[in-house]
Amino acid sequence: MSVFANLVERLADLLQPLFGASAAAAAIVLFTALVRLLVHPLSRAAARGQKARTALQPKIAELRKKHGKNPEKLQRAVLELHAEEKVSPLAGCLPGLLQVPAFFLLYHLFSSDTIGGRANELLGHQLFAAPLGERWVDALQGGLLDGAGLVYAGLFVVVAGVAAFSYRLSKRMMAANPALPAGGEQVAGLGAVTKVMPFMSFFTLVTVAVVPLAAALYVVTSTTWSVVERAVLYR
Repeated sequence: MSVFANLVERLADLLQPLFGASAAAAAIVLFTALVRLLVHPLSRAAARGQKARTALQPKIAELRKKHGKNPEKLQRAVLELHAEEKVSPLAGCLPGLLQVPAFFLLYHLFSSDTIGGRANELLGHQLFAAPLGERWVDALQGGLLDGAGLVYAGLFVVVAGVAAFSYRLSKRMMAANPALPAGGEQVAGLGAVTKVMPFMSFFTLVTVAVVPLAAALYVVTSTTWSVVERAVLYR
């Protein structure tokens, strides 16, 4: 944790001439972008996997005709086809899972009063008038229209806009590339994921409201990156 705190502090020092008192917030955005760049090759691989699954649809249709009266055999044949073509139905989850440690590092860093036995100086940094270690409920104590309240209002507007765009993008992608059924049921339990996926970005609103502002910045930046990345890779 101390090493990570030093990294954020060094990035903030580098950005201080440009962003002043909000340099630590800018450092978190930059850190998020670096994390996303690191996992971008996996995102590209996930996009290729999605396109490969789409290409398998004619073969899946043939298997449905052949094994339509035997759902278990059909599902087994579909899974074997995915294995033969080296296509994983869950490959798209990997980029998101690999970002979880970075999020929790930021969460714990800005939720701890002490780091390495000394006071956590990062808690004194702000995004405009909003302390990076406080939450939305803390900002509400000063009123919706004070400095911190306005910062959160701006974040909520950004998240809502990104979520609405992501919803339309997800619906369009699923309409063009529906999940492949097996005997009337989604392969490997993907039916529930398919129903929830268009609404995932809206859950970001809840996350932003309950985590420290520093972690919220990570979530907002990463979510925005994801939506833009999907729009480019899956076009």
